[in-house]
Amino acid sequence: MPADLSGTWNLLSSDNFEGYMLALGIDFATRKIAKLLKPQKVIEQNGDSFSINTCSSLRNYLLKFKVGEEFVEDNKGLDNRKCMSTVTWENDKLTCVQKGEKKNRGWSHWIEGDQLHLEMFCEGQVCKQTFQRA
Repeated sequence: MPADLSGTWNLLSSDNFEGYMLALGIDFATRKIAKLLKPQKVIEQNGDSFSINTCSSLRNYLLKFKVGEEFVEDNKGLDNRKCMSTVTWENDKLTCVQKGEKKNRGWSHWIEGDQLHLEMFCEGQVCKQTFQRA
């Protein structure tokens, strides 16, 4: 049985966010502001259907998907690209592969202890973030 990621999660730490944003081609000013943010994630999980809302004082990003079904992901407000995304379970890790302009792009969410982990990757850059349940 896959893990239940449902809950409200506050950012504790972020490693190499700058490198990840550079790989996405995000401009200097936006990178500097984004590095200061402490986003909160609200994850609603209903079987294989997910809603992940990432909220910050700069902008909010809502992602809805069903595990195993490819969908068009519009990253408006992030790097403003569209890509074809597929999310699957790899043991207890929820993993997304994004196909588009940027190569080797995607993310993984998983829980260890009482913390939610997020690893985002793009073109060789990896950002690791840790969240604590609110």
